[in-house]
Amino acid sequence: MSPSPSVIVIGAGLAGTEAAWQIAMAGLDVGLIEMRPTRPSPAHHTGEFAELVCSNSFGAQSGDRASGLLKEELRSLNSIVINTADKFAVPAGGALAVDRSHFSKALTEKLSSNPRIHIQRKELNKLPPPNQTTVIATGPLTSKKLAEDLKGFTGIEECHFFDAASPIIEGESIDMSKAFLASRYDKGEADYINCPMNKEQYLAFREELINGETAELKEFDRNSAKFFEGCLPIEELARRGEDTMRYGPLKPIGLWDTRWGDLNDKENRHSKRPHAIVQLRKEDINGKLWNLVGFQTNLKWKEQKRIIRMIPGLENSDFVRFGVMHRNTFLESPQLLQPTLQFIKRPKLLAAGQITGTEGYTAAVAGGWLAGTNAALIALGEKPIRFPSSTMIGGLINFISDPNTGRQGKGNFQPMPPNFGLMPELSKRVPNKRERYRAYQTRALKDLSNAFQRHQDELSIAIYAENETQ
Repeated sequence: MSPSPSVIVIGAGLAGTEAAWQIAMAGLDVGLIEMRPTRPSPAHHTGEFAELVCSNSFGAQSGDRASGLLKEELRSLNSIVINTADKFAVPAGGALAVDRSHFSKALTEKLSSNPRIHIQRKELNKLPPPNQTTVIATGPLTSKKLAEDLKGFTGIEECHFFDAASPIIEGESIDMSKAFLASRYDKGEADYINCPMNKEQYLAFREELINGETAELKEFDRNSAKFFEGCLPIEELARRGEDTMRYGPLKPIGLWDTRWGDLNDKENRHSKRPHAIVQLRKEDINGKLWNLVGFQTNLKWKEQKRIIRMIPGLENSDFVRFGVMHRNTFLESPQLLQPTLQFIKRPKLLAAGQITGTEGYTAAVAGGWLAGTNAALIALGEKPIRFPSSTMIGGLINFISDPNTGRQGKGNFQPMPPNFGLMPELSKRVPNKRERYRAYQTRALKDLSNAFQRHQDELSIAIYAENETQ
């Protein structure tokens, strides 16, 4: 590491990777500290930067979807993570999914070869001193000692929820005489493998999920275990009601196998539509590995193999990775952070990514971009920026930094994914939902362009002044 980096970034996940790159692009030396692989995490499998854990999908591409708009904003901001995701995209209908191995390796190589990014592989047990500009981007799996130090600094008990990852199986082991390729509502290419179930098969499958043996939570606090609603284990969904899975990841609507006959024949469509459908999404460009969509689970591995093999087409499936469960830590951000992602009590300390209470890969990247950019501005002696609330980034960051958020009771603040409800209403009412969301997109990108141009002008002046003094 550089003897005295201008900024330190702790954690090389999605947020830390983006933050470190933006700081380096501002012409500053940045020390990037990552504990893996020296100290492994409960969920990661490699020491690569920006390793994806729960899924390989960044969500919808279309700008009339919240996650799609957020990605468009990040592309306009020259996000290295989203640009790399685009480069290693795999077919996934209307979503941006990536070959996660190539994606992480490319980002690791890119950062490792940048002369301004100085990497240390070690576990950090406490925060750097207050005079050091620092971005903490340790994610939901922050190590115990650093979490304790952070808790001591904030004076607030950390929040947590339990998260789980889906199993991955080999594509060659899927019986395509029972499964079929299609995307829901025929959006994009036929990028998903679909395994249909009749009612009898579905009910038997649900019964086994409910009664399947789950893994112990080990060091996790069993009495306070709670799940994030956007990433529930499949067995938890099964417990919530007979049809809960059929209205979630096993929804049969919008999927049709041409072997069933004419979709336009209404009588045929209703008589032959499956009771439920399990979907699998590509993990790699060549389609050798497939991820079970929505099948996050805490079942024991032997139970996963037994129960998943009840799904038609997956009777002989070979597992590359079983699902795992881990505790995710996040801050009571509304009480701690400014909309610039600076800590109220320590302006030279910033936070980014899932530890701030944003949910999803793209949101983590957005927080990394903002925290990294503001850390660079602070180190250059400039005023940090905040995004307009009319942008998806601004709406999301404003939510997690609003002191009125989650005040219904202690510990009620929960992670928030990007959504249009975070943005202010349009000046003119647009009744049609899709047209309304497109109007949000147009306004957001226009306002972001104006704000970003001002930022670029200010940063260029600051970098020039810094260089002149050296």
